Amino acid sequence: MCLHLFRTLGVNSHMTPKFLHQPIPLLVRSFLVLLFIEAALAADTKVTKFVRFQAGDRITYGVVQGDRVREISGDLFGSWKETDKTHALSQVKPLVPTQPGKVLALAGNYRSHLGTSDRLPPKNPEVFFKLPSCLIPQGADVVIPQGSSDVHYEAEMVIVIGKRAKKVSRENALQYVFGVTCGNDISARDWQKGDVQWWRAKGTDTFGPCGPFIVSGLNYDDLLLQLRLNGEVKQRQRTRDMLQDASSIVSFSSHHVTLEPGDLIYTGTPGQTTALKPGDVVEVELEGVGVLKNGVVADK
Repeated sequence: MCLHLFRTLGVNSHMTPKFLHQPIPLLVRSFLVLLFIEAALAADTKVTKFVRFQAGDRITYGVVQGDRVREISGDLFGSWKETDKTHALSQVKPLVPTQPGKVLALAGNYRSHLGTSDRLPPKNPEVFFKLPSCLIPQGADVVIPQGSSDVHYEAEMVIVIGKRAKKVSRENALQYVFGVTCGNDISARDWQKGDVQWWRAKGTDTFGPCGPFIVSGLNYDDLLLQLRLNGEVKQRQRTRDMLQDASSIVSFSSHHVTLEPGDLIYTGTPGQTTALKPGDVVEVELEGVGVLKNGVVADK
């Protein structure tokens, strides 16, 4: 029975642990099998950190290895390999992680963000669009536009789509996820409340800080998400508290919009938010991914 289980999992005969062939009690054998499977699955999940960056006049992707980044050749979302060329991470300029055709985002995906009102959690993912032109990388400034006096931060985990997804099931949805990155869904609350559409409330230039890294191989549904404003923690919650998990978000979205490699999905923000002002420094930290840091300035 145990050997059949390993064959079902795709474990080759030469990889089968020797203890399965030994005369040991069934309970002990079952326990050892579970330990072996857990170790095998953990070994099969490789966590890799990628960065899209500029070095001199060149723009490329690389794999982050400690304090250095190793360039890759090929297609990040297809076939690629590491090269011999490396750079000090501190000497390259991180860019927005992808060049997406679409940027989706979720509203009301944490109960803590819904507040104490009578507002019911949404039955389906409440998806809206941000504009790709609003994206800015690590280190760029968020610009508070003229005409708005209530611009807020929103720390979010951002899903990076890895391959074309159209009408995918929830069970298979994570196969289409390349990894995740940090995002800040900057929002003009006065425009959000006063306008019929959110095009400028969520999509104004610089309203989409994103990056600096994409990380694959994590458990996207249980990562600690934090936001610090001028060093003070303002938001802190785990992604397991999302009302719609990563699989549900990708599956639902793909039934209405075809997702392409590099597309981004901001997955919603927890807790309550406050207004930003010129001179602020805002940091979004996602466990296992890194820190996205941006300053805030007034429009000129």
